[in-house]
Amino acid sequence: MLEGKAQVQDTDMPARMQAAATSAASRALDLFDVADCRAIAGHIKTEFDKRYGVGWQCVVGANFGCFFTHTSGTFIYFSLERLSFLLFKAAAAAAS
Repeated sequence: MLEGKAQVQDTDMPARMQAAATSAASRALDLFDVADCRAIAGHIKTEFDKRYGVGWQCVVGANFGCFFTHTSGTFIYFSLERLSFLLFKAAAAAAS
């Protein structure tokens, strides 16, 4: 496991879920090259889909912008090592 500690920038997740997210990121960084952001994100998404139900989205990188709608209590944005991690469960689209 990496020795660095995740720095949470913003979240509305419960503390236990936050810990699961940062642990999943740390495990992914142990498994994949730090340059393989797509594989890292896929690993984290798959873990959260299995643990908390389908619909999770994950973005990993050194520099990105985003705009999204999420289900309340499922959002975290944090950094670990030199990467930033955005993890959230997508909100259902409202009917027109």
